[in-house]
Amino acid sequence: MNGYSPEKDDLLKRLRRIEGQVAGISRMVDGDRYCIDILTQVSAVTSALQSVSLKLLDEHLSHCVVEAAKKGGPEADAKVKEASDAIARLVRS
Repeated sequence: MNGYSPEKDDLLKRLRRIEGQVAGISRMVDGDRYCIDILTQVSAVTSALQSVSLKLLDEHLSHCVVEAAKKGGPEADAKVKEASDAIARLVRS
């Protein structure tokens, strides 16, 4: 079971909303809407994706990493490194 499983419905709802926003941006571009209006929507989608990312990261840390840390050993080290690498990717994006 993944750490985000209890939040799965909420995450899926958020992702469907993001899909709708992205489709709306495509329609805006197709309709030759004003650049700033499009950029505003791109910013909103970016923020929404960051919110999903942070929720997944929080769930991963509180479930997967904590469970691995309790067991200790190489698996714990691997989970901590994996989480650290994910954080680095998020910070770069």
